[in-house]
Amino acid sequence: MATPKKKIAVMTSGGDSPGMNAVVRAVVRMAIHVGCDPYCVYEGYEGLVQGGNFIRKMEWNDVRGYLSEGGTLIGTARCMAFYERPGRLTAAKNMILNGIDALIICGGDGSLTGADKFRAEWPSLLEELVSTGQLNGKQTEPYRHLNIVGLVGSIDNDLSGTDATIGAYSALARICEMVDYIEATASSHSRAFVIEVMGRHCGWLALMAGVATGADFIFIPEKPREDNWREEMCQIIQKHRGWGKRKTIVIIAEGALDRHGTKITPEMVKDLLADKQGLALDTRITTLGHVQRGGTATAYDRMLATLQGVEAVKAVLEATPETETCFIAITENKIVRKPLMAAVRETKQVAKAIEAQDFDQAMSLRDTEFSDQYKSYMMTTTMGLDQDIHLEDSKKMRIGFINVGAPAGGMNAAIRAGVAYCRSRGHEPIAIHNGFAGFARHHGDKPLGAVRNFDWLEVDGWASKGGSEIGTNRELPEESGIELMAQLIEKYKFDALFLIGGFEAFHSVSQLRKARSRFPSLCIPMTLLPATISNNVPGTEYSLGSDTCLNELVAYCDKIKQSASATRRRVFVIETQGGRSGYVAVLGGLGVGASAVYIPEEGISLEMLNADVKHLKEVFTRDKGQSRAGRLILVNEKASKVFSAKLIADIIREEAHDRFESRDSIPGHVQQGGVPSAMDRCRAVRLAIKCIQHLEKYGPMPQKNPEKIIKDPLSASVIGIKGADVVFSPMLDLEENETDWKNRRPTAAHWLHNKEVVDILGGRPEYPLPERGLGGLTAKDAKRGLISE
Repeated sequence: MATPKKKIAVMTSGGDSPGMNAVVRAVVRMAIHVGCDPYCVYEGYEGLVQGGNFIRKMEWNDVRGYLSEGGTLIGTARCMAFYERPGRLTAAKNMILNGIDALIICGGDGSLTGADKFRAEWPSLLEELVSTGQLNGKQTEPYRHLNIVGLVGSIDNDLSGTDATIGAYSALARICEMVDYIEATASSHSRAFVIEVMGRHCGWLALMAGVATGADFIFIPEKPREDNWREEMCQIIQKHRGWGKRKTIVIIAEGALDRHGTKITPEMVKDLLADKQGLALDTRITTLGHVQRGGTATAYDRMLATLQGVEAVKAVLEATPETETCFIAITENKIVRKPLMAAVRETKQVAKAIEAQDFDQAMSLRDTEFSDQYKSYMMTTTMGLDQDIHLEDSKKMRIGFINVGAPAGGMNAAIRAGVAYCRSRGHEPIAIHNGFAGFARHHGDKPLGAVRNFDWLEVDGWASKGGSEIGTNRELPEESGIELMAQLIEKYKFDALFLIGGFEAFHSVSQLRKARSRFPSLCIPMTLLPATISNNVPGTEYSLGSDTCLNELVAYCDKIKQSASATRRRVFVIETQGGRSGYVAVLGGLGVGASAVYIPEEGISLEMLNADVKHLKEVFTRDKGQSRAGRLILVNEKASKVFSAKLIADIIREEAHDRFESRDSIPGHVQQGGVPSAMDRCRAVRLAIKCIQHLEKYGPMPQKNPEKIIKDPLSASVIGIKGADVVFSPMLDLEENETDWKNRRPTAAHWLHNKEVVDILGGRPEYPLPERGLGGLTAKDAKRGLISE
């Protein structure tokens, strides 16, 4: 007799957050893929207690279209009954009757704590069910142990142990969007706005929104202002207004307190700003409220929810009765399992520390990114007021800022943060306009040359601007003339170079580093902050602009998919950018639920297309018109020299024999995005400041000791996120060990394992991999028949 399939249930609980539906989709489809029966518990714990139709078996197509929906489609509700043991007893009975002993819960810390308690009580609940005659021993025997895995769905990002909770970046994107709108009217009328955002015990949303929008002042629960906060705020805003700034934005978390635990309300701040005896600003209050929870999930939240949902299924199947209840976390860029209750305890300690007014402890319990961002924010907003961090004249440097390559979201935010940090420390930041081409050919133009000082009033408005305000160009230093570059760096007395850009910028640093032995003036520290939608720079798993690009692509595909679904039987083949890196296509595929993804790392062959067309035929044959049957295929622009998006769409249309339709669509440069995403803005600030801090370690006039610079591997470096760390990698090491120069990408693609997830969740069957092409003399000899393969 065949053993019954394991049954895995998924539920959403607590406050809803964007991305919860992506979790449900991932769990249902991954469970089916590994041979389990998936169930959905509707209405959270209430559904567990009610049982019956609230616990439903799910099929593959039941979660079609879930990715682009906001909130949670399986519902969530407060359940008072589950707080009491009789309620949990009924829930246990309902699970046994449905044969479920594995539960994946997406919710906040309260929901996850309840789940852990349920698991701890499980053996005694079963005993009670048997002893009271509600169930017999034979019924409970197969389900003696309950395995639970938690996923954190919360817009507040308030659980310790993970960098991001599901929904947090979507909420932040919504806040930044609203603040950007408000800034336009604030600037028009020279007004001040006090904007209240969510966050009772956690100031993550307020802090990150402050960083991303360049707000003048923020209030967060973990780090209350000193007793003189009124004077401090007025002093900062007065200084900003003195520079000519027309708008004032103050962001306040709903849980904001002063150092004595007294609540600071938006009204208090408004009255202070509008005080006729003080700043006398025309001030308005805007409370964003539940707008922050609404809307579809961003690309990052879809990716996070999907990958965590897949990992949760693996974790629940691998769990033993002795395994501690875990939750799935993300640290920088790595999906990991962590003990649930340790994280819950640490989270509660933050609230207790705030209550006890131990604010240093509260800050220390937050993750590294939180404290980094707080320091970054304070340094940029209090610029010129904190004389303690101002360097003595002998340590001040002239730092050149240059963008190289194509524009990417977050470039301007990075420059703004770098300039603000330089001004805070007393360094002189210099803009080199239009890349190395501008430097070489227009440095001495009159009245405005390519090399000039920044105007802070102008730069201050760049936080939310897309593109590159100082211009950018793909030209490399060797194309502009290395000798000329060396002369110009000497002429303008640069002590360091801060480059922002993609693979061209990486190549530029490499060329400048190699030329140091010939030109001593190039013996200055230089560091690269990767910024490219292709995310193909060696030394990092994340580049500025890649998140903005994915958001644009996902939004575009959502609209296309709606069209494909409305006409029911249509496949859209969408061409993505990314050069010879399939990152955008794969991560985009995760975010939109692509049926197939074609990338350069794998290639395309007729056999592969044939397998995919055959699969599409089967899909449309099974679909009788009841489900929304639109399909998407993503193809990277350089996945094949022959099979373009149009040709693939034509092949599918021809092979469909009028049973379904096929179209191609090319979003093109739309993918570079307009307004940069909140994540790109926040990371731009954090990483740019780290870059300038790295450069300033070398001090002024480093070229006086060229040997020291040449011997220091980190004097030419790339900042990046690798796994769970932010690191500087030596250029020499990256050039020799981590760069595929021919294909302009890193030798190892950290994201490639996600391709398997896209295929699994898209229902793509196994397909034949394309043959590897021959090269060089081997190819010539094979064509002449001189060698047999």
